[in-house]
Amino acid sequence: MHLVPADRADRRTIDGHRVCEAIAAIGDAGRVRTWADRFSLLADANRLALLLALHRTGPLAVSDLAIATGMNDPAVSQALRLLRAAGVVEGQKEGRVVRYRVVDRDVRGLLEHCAADAG
Repeated sequence: MHLVPADRADRRTIDGHRVCEAIAAIGDAGRVRTWADRFSLLADANRLALLLALHRTGPLAVSDLAIATGMNDPAVSQALRLLRAAGVVEGQKEGRVVRYRVVDRDVRGLLEHCAADAG
């Protein structure tokens, strides 16, 4: 049980080798937090709808996303601000219009699974 941290070494195990495998599978706590944060972004149905629309269609403006998702413009803007701050989307300004697109490779992979599931 070489992977068990010292503060847990005195606990009784049933399958010690599996405990070590589980610890290895969990990996770095920072990496787990990063993935949990990504999943929390996707856990909101409105944000997920925005991301699926962007993933499937490519760059879209706030007003077009609002029509596509049934959200109002301020709600779309707020969601995009959050997604942009997390590095999931970025906007490209063309004159007075900003079009957003998904830039996080890992999130794109998750969206690919969601999109495939939708048929």
